[in-house]
Amino acid sequence: MSKNPKSPRSRISAGLLMFRRRNDEIEVLLAHPGGPFFVRKDDGVWTIPKGEAAPGEDLLTRAQIEFEEEVGFRPENVQQWIELGWIQQKGGKIVHAWAFEGNLPEPFECKSNLFELEWPPRSGKYQNFPEVDQACFFSDRVARRKLKSRQVPFLDRLRAALADRNTDPTKSRATNS
Repeated sequence: MSKNPKSPRSRISAGLLMFRRRNDEIEVLLAHPGGPFFVRKDDGVWTIPKGEAAPGEDLLTRAQIEFEEEVGFRPENVQQWIELGWIQQKGGKIVHAWAFEGNLPEPFECKSNLFELEWPPRSGKYQNFPEVDQACFFSDRVARRKLKSRQVPFLDRLRAALADRNTDPTKSRATNS
């Protein structure tokens, strides 16, 4: 019996959905994956900044670390984390998410960790690419088109959580940090 030399990848990820209010509308921050496979892809490939969690790891903490690693911005002094639950992506990975209200400093430049990839394929040459090459705010309407389809429920859950907080201040799905 042969063992797989690679350790099994985590099937659980954790991420953050930053939002801001502009002209009485909510805008959300999405990340565009870096690397040669996504360079010409736009609609349906953006994601919330997220990353894999180790077994037993605190998921909100992992989400905060991944946000900083992928966007280059550390969310600090967050008033409330809004738990958005989880979704299952097409490949089977479970993604847990939290939302928070915030904004990026001006000017802002996305600074992401790098990953190594053999490129071009089967060339024997390896290159470094950013995990995320862009991070941008989008209106709800545009975000629904840009975002991976399986992550769209996070937008619905954020909208519902904000509506609940606006109609009944004693009712909140949010957790304090």
